[in-house]
Amino acid sequence: MTKQQQVGMVVCALLLLVVVLLAGGASAATCNAGQLSVCLPAITSGSKPSSGCCSGLKSQQGCFCQFVKNPALGRYVSSPNARKTLAACGVAVPRC
Repeated sequence: MTKQQQVGMVVCALLLLVVVLLAGGASAATCNAGQLSVCLPAITSGSKPSSGCCSGLKSQQGCFCQFVKNPALGRYVSSPNARKTLAACGVAVPRC
């Protein structure tokens, strides 16, 4: 699978998760995987995360376990580059 296809899959998965979360009601409104779309370059290529990415990670930190359990997102959220991105942003790796 090419890098472009991987990025496309991540974007689709994030959009799907946003739809599912928004359909879940008021408590799901705080979990918005779409806020993490700015992290795609860091997660897919291992590049340094932007300040927007770090802000998004910090605001969604309480949702990580929910994202990990989602079959469409789990492998990206728990990937080595995602862990590097969390560390670079000073965000703890979740223990789910």
